[in-house]
Amino acid sequence: MNPVIPDGLPLRERKKHRTREALIATALERFTAQGFDGTTLDELCAGVEVSKRTFFRYFAGKEDVALAPTQDMWTAFMAELAARPADGGLLRDLLQDTVLTTIRAMPAEGWAHRVRLSRVLAQDTPSMNARNLQFCDRTTRAALDIVCERFGFDPADLRPRLTFDVVLAAFRCGLEEWTRHPGPATRDTLAGHVRDAFAAIPGSIAVEIPSAA
Repeated sequence: MNPVIPDGLPLRERKKHRTREALIATALERFTAQGFDGTTLDELCAGVEVSKRTFFRYFAGKEDVALAPTQDMWTAFMAELAARPADGGLLRDLLQDTVLTTIRAMPAEGWAHRVRLSRVLAQDTPSMNARNLQFCDRTTRAALDIVCERFGFDPADLRPRLTFDVVLAAFRCGLEEWTRHPGPATRDTLAGHVRDAFAAIPGSIAVEIPSAA
């Protein structure tokens, strides 16, 4: 599968983008076929015909290349969030719309399939989950900095943090449901599952415990 190269990139950047995408695709294919621990970095680099030195220009380790599809989405989310106009309304709605807009803007060819491969791998790979938690913590803090600066919230106000945490938890629920779903791995199907999870937020916060019979 040939990677989609963004329009307007200089030749040097196009080559770098192509190499990075090849590393991600090859890594996920080999990790899926041979297991995460069963695939060495030497094998991965040989599959793309690059040196380990080149690999480390793009990724800090095997966990990072395996998590790249979702991490790329959240990087794009940050850029989209920073560009959002301060038009008022609910912060929850803005965050949810930014997530869905970001998903729909990801590459149509191959990206969603790689997200699913990555999530399946993570279920049985503790080191991937640990690295993902670190990334989520950094992303949350950076997103809150953007929200406070862009929309005038006090950094000491707990509400933006709680709002972002709720939206992130709903995204994870939608992602998990989509990963288990036997249907096609596309941006639209992922967005649909995430949208359903977002729609469940108001009712989940007010859910009541059934009375004992």
